Amino acid sequence: MAPTAVYSAPTTDQKVTAPVKGAALAIGSPSTAEDGRYQSLVSNLEITRKVDRYMLDRLLDGVTTLSPASYTSVHITLSPSDYDALSSKLLELLSQILPSLEFLGTLHILNVPSSLSSLPSTLSLAGFAILSQSAEEGTIIAQKPAQPAKTGGALPLRRKIDPERKASKKALWTLSSPSTPPINAEDLLTAADRQRPIPTCEPVNSSAPRRKKACKNCTCGLAELEAQEASQGKVVILDGAEGGEAVEVAQGEKDRLIAAAKAAPKATSSCGNCYLGDAFRCSSCPYLGLPAFKPGEKVEIDFGMDDI
Repeated sequence: MAPTAVYSAPTTDQKVTAPVKGAALAIGSPSTAEDGRYQSLVSNLEITRKVDRYMLDRLLDGVTTLSPASYTSVHITLSPSDYDALSSKLLELLSQILPSLEFLGTLHILNVPSSLSSLPSTLSLAGFAILSQSAEEGTIIAQKPAQPAKTGGALPLRRKIDPERKASKKALWTLSSPSTPPINAEDLLTAADRQRPIPTCEPVNSSAPRRKKACKNCTCGLAELEAQEASQGKVVILDGAEGGEAVEVAQGEKDRLIAAAKAAPKATSSCGNCYLGDAFRCSSCPYLGLPAFKPGEKVEIDFGMDDI
């Protein structure tokens, strides 16, 4: 006997259910709640998933905080006036929605007016990737990027450095290289450098006449000779009395007289003009015939002068 197919018709008690999707978030406003668009959006989403509902003002005021990675999709339905008021705070709202989405989660913005032309660029700035955009329906769908691939703990690659090149570069900027021997300063001197300098003038001859004074760095002995003559030479001091004569004394006597004159009371001229010169001196002035001098200056004539 050949087998026969058995067909059983479905009973009316069997129900066809849609597959359950991840949780969703519905964001609306009082205006879309009044015209029924917000309730219609929530009803359609609740068929296949769990839906959380929030008003826009609660998110912007910080009253509600969205949990990270909690939704597979976020849906926003607002009125044109709500979108115009949201334009200045749109980036702030998107920065809250992006962390609440799972990786590859989608953001659906409904009823977008044509005046909000900067919405796609704002979405890209917030970190979303735009999937589709319909100007006729006023809908934009964006997606959160996928999670970056893990490197598995591998270390980043590093450029291999040549040790010899590194050492040569380090030695280039080193003041004293270990491979360079130190320089002895004595080895740089030549035989001419080691010779004593030759005096610029011949040694002085005390018996020969001289018409110059010792220089500052005298090496010929003239400075020592002038110092010896100054200590041993004689000077002529004029007597200040009327009709007085010149008196020749030794250097030591001169010093004693100078010290005694400083200790004695200061003498003043009767006319007070003797220091000006012969034109102001009387016939008995002891300074007659001498050049003018400063007041209080001792008048001396040294026999060692070249002009005498």
